[in-house]
Amino acid sequence: MQNLLSIGKILNFHGIKGEVKVGFTEGDEKIFSEIAELFAVRGSQTTILTIEQLRFHKKFALIKFKEINSVDEAIEFKGSLLKAPKELLEKYLQEDEFYISDLVGLNAYDEEGNLLGKISGVVNIKEQDTLFIKDESNKETMVPFNREIVPDVDLKEKRITIRRIEGLFE
Repeated sequence: MQNLLSIGKILNFHGIKGEVKVGFTEGDEKIFSEIAELFAVRGSQTTILTIEQLRFHKKFALIKFKEINSVDEAIEFKGSLLKAPKELLEKYLQEDEFYISDLVGLNAYDEEGNLLGKISGVVNIKEQDTLFIKDESNKETMVPFNREIVPDVDLKEKRITIRRIEGLFE
């Protein structure tokens, strides 16, 4: 199966004709407006859904999918993640934006070129993305993912540069 990224989650049904209420990240309205098909993923089950009608209300997307025509059918999809192919979504990235899946596994080096470890994960802590970098001894160091500390990300070379600051990697 192709590489899919989550862009929303079906929270509940809306109305009686199978429309669903979808939670998504504010600012991603354009993505929903320009993509015709989405993948609904729940557990090991994946269903292709075709957007028939789309509107936005408050902070939610209200979507009528061609394949869902009743409240009962909509309830079956409650909790499903809505995903789209990564290749379609990449055009919506701003300069200096990355997908988490692209960062995990990159080697981390200091500014002198010394290997610090490999990125093992990325989490958002108090609205700040944080990298987890695991060294050769399996020790993990948390590094704030911002321009001051991470001046360079090179996806082609599969590496990032970390500016050493007091307290990190000591």
